[in-house]
Amino acid sequence: MTTTAITAPPPEKASARTRAGGGLWRAVRGNRKAMAGAVILLLFTVVAAFPGLFTSVDHPDEANFAPRLDPSTAHLLGTTALGQDIYSQLIHGTRESLVIAVVAGALATVLSVIIGVSAAYLGGIADDLLSLLTNVVLVIPAFPLVIILAKYAGKGSLTVILAVLVLTGWSYGANQLRAQALSLRNRDFLESARVRGERRSYIIVFEVLPTMTSLIVANFLGAALYSVLSAAGLQFLGLGDPNSQSWGTMLYWAQNQQALQTGTPLWSIAPGLCVALLGVAFALVNYAFDEIGNPALRPVRRRRKGA
Repeated sequence: MTTTAITAPPPEKASARTRAGGGLWRAVRGNRKAMAGAVILLLFTVVAAFPGLFTSVDHPDEANFAPRLDPSTAHLLGTTALGQDIYSQLIHGTRESLVIAVVAGALATVLSVIIGVSAAYLGGIADDLLSLLTNVVLVIPAFPLVIILAKYAGKGSLTVILAVLVLTGWSYGANQLRAQALSLRNRDFLESARVRGERRSYIIVFEVLPTMTSLIVANFLGAALYSVLSAAGLQFLGLGDPNSQSWGTMLYWAQNQQALQTGTPLWSIAPGLCVALLGVAFALVNYAFDEIGNPALRPVRRRRKGA
């Protein structure tokens, strides 16, 4: 009579998964910059989800007020040259700006994972072709390509902006993930999975990806940062929907109406600061995941803490 022994996961694999899971929250909690970024992101999320808690104006695009009013208790940031409340536009514009960052960042990260990890694990001709595609996209200047694609795809659609950002924002992450996956390809726990006869798709999804969680999250944060800035730039140039409610559209109309020259500077300054602040938030949170992905950074932080 033969018995099949049930063995525990290899220590190498188990420790990697432990770091990928519990280490994420500990890294954010133990890093002041990351905590500051997380708080800012949480604030923007609450504003995007519940704009009615912060402003009583339900339709900020309607011209219901006198134009070019100075900031006051009734209009915290004044009004535009078209008679719209700047503060309410800022609040309602948070949702679309945050949605663009999260959705485009997530889709670009998924594409990066599929191409980068598949190229590293499959090897051979598949690796050569996918790496060639990645390198070609990498060497093309990103923002000019974004402008060209958005122009020829047709302006005015949020879907078009998201598609353009995803198509131009995946290559850097794919290159990083491929390099990380190459270092894992011959590890013992992957060899044991091959010996067990597991499918390639199973090995990639359930064996490789859990050990790369911190790098995947870091790539998502970088892609979200890229999406925030690029989307605002496209909308500022008039390649988005001019009737949408977003910070980039506010910048477009402020420039169109010469806000800085006509006494309504907050129409330009407020959305510009919000775009910058959201980008800073993603960058600050990314510090924590850099610490997880690069062990050399951890001793530096501990020495500073003990100093």
